[in-house]
Amino acid sequence: MGRYAESYSLFKGVKREKKMKKLLYVCLFIASFCHSEVLAEKDSLIGKVLVLTVDGGINPATNDYIKMGMDRASRGLAVAVVIQMDTPGGLLTSTREIVQSIMNSTVPVIVYVSPHGAHAGSAGVMITLAAHLAAMAPATNIGAAHPVSGTGQDIPGDMEKKVTNDTAAWVESIAKTRGRNVKWAIDAVRNSVSISADKALKEGVIEFMADSLEDLLNKSHGRQVTVAHSTFKLETEKAQIVFMDMNLKQKVINTLADPNIAYLLMAMGGLGIYFELTHPGLIFPGVIGGISLILGFISMQTLPIHYGGLLLLLLGLALLVAEVFVPSFGVLGIGGLVSMSLGAIFFVDPSHPGELAVSLKWIMPFILIMGSLILVVVLLLVKARRKKKTTGMEGLVGEQGEAAEDILPPSSGRVYVAGELWSAYSSEVIKKGEGIIVVEVKGISSIKVKKG
Repeated sequence: MGRYAESYSLFKGVKREKKMKKLLYVCLFIASFCHSEVLAEKDSLIGKVLVLTVDGGINPATNDYIKMGMDRASRGLAVAVVIQMDTPGGLLTSTREIVQSIMNSTVPVIVYVSPHGAHAGSAGVMITLAAHLAAMAPATNIGAAHPVSGTGQDIPGDMEKKVTNDTAAWVESIAKTRGRNVKWAIDAVRNSVSISADKALKEGVIEFMADSLEDLLNKSHGRQVTVAHSTFKLETEKAQIVFMDMNLKQKVINTLADPNIAYLLMAMGGLGIYFELTHPGLIFPGVIGGISLILGFISMQTLPIHYGGLLLLLLGLALLVAEVFVPSFGVLGIGGLVSMSLGAIFFVDPSHPGELAVSLKWIMPFILIMGSLILVVVLLLVKARRKKKTTGMEGLVGEQGEAAEDILPPSSGRVYVAGELWSAYSSEVIKKGEGIIVVEVKGISSIKVKKG
């Protein structure tokens, strides 16, 4: 009997090993499509105009998007970059980086305040003034660039003077460099003045007005611009228009930059951590709270994006490791996958060509593989929990046998179960020789039975 049990155990071990090998081969097959790739735009932009659309607040996502677009245009030898803009303003730090990118661009940059009814408020003023060519659609306006706090309130005390003076000096230098109306630029910062498109044209804030992108390119054709200390004429009349959208990382960051989203994330993070601390072992609130808290700090610009991505990666790794030791039925594992996926999106910077960067071709298969493995483990755990016990006293429940003598309640009698004689009691009369079924185990030698 012992040899049979041993050989059977070895047989099951071999089958289990074969199944694990098959699973490993499947994972390796899927992982063969996961790779790091060198980001290089294969499409040439010679004779084309690259259009970037900014519709909303200026934030780190906008900065990353514009930088990536300008870099692509430079490598693809585009005729020009058009920033089609409708913005109420945004972060001064992101605006400064965008302006710096435009001022140092090797490709002509045309800022176009559009569509009809759009406006270039606050940060949009600086970006428009920094462009090599600036244009506006009819029924648009520009101005109101006085600095305010991140919540939209006035900056208190002497800090307001400091920030305003610094911004005014900055916008003055931009306007002088581009040959635009310096007095109006300073007035837009100090006094929040705002003007319509036709007045902006009259006062020398923009070069011309255009009804559409096609009209913009026609009116830009032949104009002389100075780019990287060189002057040349734009050839945009018959240029093909190529639109470029935000990538996944930029879209996520752009969404999180909404103050309302930031508030919700911080609230969820705080509540999740609180519930986990006051009710240890719930797991789910702690996982959600930890991820939300990091996302909230990223959203509020308190935590740099790349550092936030690194923290999410580390948190995800910690959750996956904890899944091995803590019976969470997949909550820790799924939370770890979500955290690592978000961390990969934030941590990876695909805006620098020629560098190795992780792409969605790597991230998505990784998530699918790990998610599948965790799902399999959870299903096996649930199945194991529900499986009827076959060892010890509990293994007798459900077993059939035969009454060895009469059982007359409340007295007990003896029954044959699994080849052994047991003391049993029942709530019904059972005659000797009748079949019985074990329904409950009491102590170490007594069982409750019923007629079978």
